[in-house]
Amino acid sequence: MRAEIISVGTELLLGQIVDTDAAYLSSLLPQFGVDLHYRVTVGDNESRLADALRLALSRADIIFTIGGLGPTMDDLTKETVAVVLGDEMVLHEESAQRMRSFFAARGIEMPESNLKQAMTPRHGKALPNPLGTAPGAAFEKDGKVIIVLPGPPGEFVEMVDSQVVKYLREYVGDAAGLIRSRVLRIAGLGESSVAEMVKDHFNGSNPTVAPLASSGEVHLRITAKAASAAEADAMLDDMDAGLSAILGANVFGRDDETLEQVVVRSLIADKLTLALAESCTGGLIANRITNVPGASETLLAGFVTYSNRAKKDILGVDEQLLIEYGAVSEQVARAMAEGARRVSGADIAVSVTGIAGPTGGTADKPVGLVYMALSTADETIAFEHRFSGKRMDIKLRASQAALNLLRTRGS
Repeated sequence: MRAEIISVGTELLLGQIVDTDAAYLSSLLPQFGVDLHYRVTVGDNESRLADALRLALSRADIIFTIGGLGPTMDDLTKETVAVVLGDEMVLHEESAQRMRSFFAARGIEMPESNLKQAMTPRHGKALPNPLGTAPGAAFEKDGKVIIVLPGPPGEFVEMVDSQVVKYLREYVGDAAGLIRSRVLRIAGLGESSVAEMVKDHFNGSNPTVAPLASSGEVHLRITAKAASAAEADAMLDDMDAGLSAILGANVFGRDDETLEQVVVRSLIADKLTLALAESCTGGLIANRITNVPGASETLLAGFVTYSNRAKKDILGVDEQLLIEYGAVSEQVARAMAEGARRVSGADIAVSVTGIAGPTGGTADKPVGLVYMALSTADETIAFEHRFSGKRMDIKLRASQAALNLLRTRGS
């Protein structure tokens, strides 16, 4: 079954926002044996949207539109679908009542203009939107399907997960076992090193193994095709085991599992408390850790000691170290980690100090030079890294390396 996605919105064409909705839907469709052939972006223009819909109907079996369901005059997706299908717009009473309840629950009087969102082509099936006021819709005609979805990412993802998945299972059958994918997440190795280590697995046809672009870590996607979900999962398990045997402890997680989740879970399991001392990362490591539910069970404190004065006053770094070696040095990284552990009373501490750029580098200490240290009651160990990229790239890669240092405890 061939599919096409039409994203609607001038802001998408202008690059003002990134189309995460289409990416999310694209990753979902293979689970149902649906082949996505085209992704198109159209501005808020009824004529051009109608042209895109007619073209999609000529070459795809199922078409998804994203966006253009709001209450304003330029939100015309459902109206345009009605024109293309030769249908008329009618008020969907259930959607209208749901909208009234939505506003009433918030103590707001619903503007009459919002009733526009409850209008739908007569022969369409309304798809409830539990998080917003713009319901979606599904239309079937002459063996073709058009599914209309809202643009706000939170509403979109919820509707895909609760409505579209159910609809696809009913329409194309429960083909979820046809294609299965799994992503191995790898830290501590570069992409070229990973590729060299597992190159013999890249030429397989089923399952396939392919690298995915990512910042600060390497991803390998395994994709298996089988008659059933159980068969596909067994194929994924076998390939996963083979790749993991080669890559060892560098594989830290799978699919949506993040490095910070793994770190927090590991520290909690080992009953260890944590302190952070950050300079060039500016609190990014603490931010990532505190994004994990339950992080309060392990994280005691995070210190952003950006200046030399803060390093001295807060962490107790010896001024002589700063004078002799400079803030970006192994010696200062060690002192920062030891100071963070001492001041907070934590079991373990990690520090990061470096030059994120684009200025501040020298011949001896170029932009991208980062030192980090891990301190426990038994020892303090330090590491030097040299990262490339722009300022945010260097900060992200430094935070990734620090989290991986916590994960491996320096081993």
